[in-house]
Amino acid sequence: MDLGDYDYTLPDELIARYPLAQRSASRMLIVDPCRKRLDDAQFSTLPDELERGDLIVVNDTKVIPAQLTGAKDTGGRVDILIERVTGERSALAHVRASKSPRAGVVLQIDGAGQARVTGRRGEWFDLEFDASLDEVLRAAGNVPLPPYLGRAAESADTARYQTVYARAAGAVAAPTAGLHFDEATLDRLTGSGVTVARLTLHVGAGTFQNLRDEQLQAGRLHAERVIVPQAVCDAVAKARGDGGRIVAVGTTTVRSLEAAWQDGAVRPFDGETDLFIRPGYRFRAVDAMLTNFHLPRSSLLLLVAAFCGRQTMLAAYRHAVSERYRFFSYGDCCLLFPAEPRP
Repeated sequence: MDLGDYDYTLPDELIARYPLAQRSASRMLIVDPCRKRLDDAQFSTLPDELERGDLIVVNDTKVIPAQLTGAKDTGGRVDILIERVTGERSALAHVRASKSPRAGVVLQIDGAGQARVTGRRGEWFDLEFDASLDEVLRAAGNVPLPPYLGRAAESADTARYQTVYARAAGAVAAPTAGLHFDEATLDRLTGSGVTVARLTLHVGAGTFQNLRDEQLQAGRLHAERVIVPQAVCDAVAKARGDGGRIVAVGTTTVRSLEAAWQDGAVRPFDGETDLFIRPGYRFRAVDAMLTNFHLPRSSLLLLVAAFCGRQTMLAAYRHAVSERYRFFSYGDCCLLFPAEPRP
């Protein structure tokens, strides 16, 4: 596989650096290769595209204020991005400094005490804080906006870089396909006979990393924590039994459902997954997905290409660029249907 086959040209001005005033005001590109459909629409029309008996599955993870700043004892500045919480006072984190800190080094956190480096796992560092991590993040943490936005978090991002149904704290990046939903849209969906179910995938900082050759060769990505409860399994089974479709909101939900598939059904799952969905993968749990536009040469672009077909997705992205869609986390969305529908 050549990552160059999953590249496209994006003018910088099409990167949505701020959200729209209204969540549901985004545009929605409908991509259905089986019906040869490529339609420009509005996200507000999503309920019209679904049918009674369909099931929408969302990721209810909640973004924590995972961005910290501080200094080493030598005075050198450090930027800390929590990857995941590992204990009441501990975390795995990315630490950016002029020189990587060694085990035993104490970091002075701006406005929130200290953290000691206790070890290293590849590019990540184990940190032990002198206070509850929850307290540290509340006192000194900032919203960890994606680096491609090219700006620091502002007060409005605290609410807008969070879905309206977020409740399980633990993510360091938002499941951005869900940012388009407001309460009115959810009410319209349920009022039209569409069921909504919730699972949890705590999005890690690995989602911001460039795809590496070793990941391509191994066929595995960074691991993320997933919780698929029995209620989701029951909802999927009922929808399938009634002839409804499973519509995943976001690639994180797709990854969760596919990771939980076992013996012909979605089963309860509570653990980590390093599943890498790329062209050649056979989807088993998902019949359609809502997702934002993804970075060139990224694992997420490979996922949607696996779902719709590489040529179909690249053509859709070229169309989106020509029609001036807004890209990435705060941008517009796509409603995707598979190149080969489930029998």
